[in-house]
Amino acid sequence: MNGLPAQATTDPSPERETVRAALEGDPAAFREIVHLYSRRLYAIAYGVLQDAIEAEDVVQETFLKAYTRRESLRDPAKLPAWLCQTARNHACDILRKRRPQSLRHHQDGLDHLPDDTIPCPSAGLRLAERDGAVHRLLGTLPENHRVAITLRFMEGMDYREIEQAMGINPGTVRGILARAMKTLRNGIGTARLADLIGASQ
Repeated sequence: MNGLPAQATTDPSPERETVRAALEGDPAAFREIVHLYSRRLYAIAYGVLQDAIEAEDVVQETFLKAYTRRESLRDPAKLPAWLCQTARNHACDILRKRRPQSLRHHQDGLDHLPDDTIPCPSAGLRLAERDGAVHRLLGTLPENHRVAITLRFMEGMDYREIEQAMGINPGTVRGILARAMKTLRNGIGTARLADLIGASQ
């Protein structure tokens, strides 16, 4: 024994305390919540909608709803999952209101992938072209596949985080990702997929 007091193992995390303060009406704490979760919510919304402006609107609406309902969101541990699920639900609502897109639109996403044989004038332009190709490819996938791929490869989230963000059962995300990757590989090939995914990280 070194005589030092044992460190408490029940101390709440700083993030948990920030969430608690935000739910109690602390404006500075709520701004920190916006800072902590904006990128994750945007990734979820963009994974569903494939539209930057609409995704940003979803994020804003989600935080507005959280702020107006903060008194009923009493458990700080549940707020992150609530934010993610609310953002996804709102994005899905927007998606349902859109006019159906033709299959030809999805095929165009595969037809207009960057051609590696054509010299590119700059590395920046080349990366932008590949980024656009990634997003067009994601548009060919079902909504839950797009979200999982976006969170895994563009946000670097692990399986457990993705499952919590998407509100799905443990172990499900592995199957979703496997099916999504198979679809993409069948469309463009393994080498090109690895190239594009690598460029997006």
